[in-house]
Amino acid sequence: MVYKGSCHCGRIRYEVEGEVDSGMACNCSMCSRKGSLLWFVARDKLKLMTPDDAASTYMFNKHVIRHRFCPVCGIHPYGEGAGPGGAEMAAINLRTLEDFDLESVPVKHFDGRSK
Repeated sequence: MVYKGSCHCGRIRYEVEGEVDSGMACNCSMCSRKGSLLWFVARDKLKLMTPDDAASTYMFNKHVIRHRFCPVCGIHPYGEGAGPGGAEMAAINLRTLEDFDLESVPVKHFDGRSK
């Protein structure tokens, strides 16, 4: 299935392909403040519909995850990094998908605060 998503103002728009089977809620200092609910996909499943430079990037801690956000409205639609095996991944904020029922997927909790 192909999902469409965006930031609040629409400066960042994307499509992502896959089946959402769960969301991950992380309690690290960044995710807990953003309130994001993450779905991980291979980076090539994320297709930006707007220029890459429309999004700003924030990196912290170990500087391995590129937290992408809109410099206009401040919403964080996705992040980019490498998975445990080294493959390029995207972390999609499920809250930025259009017409998606968040209640339809189970939420897994990850203790990022202790990592």
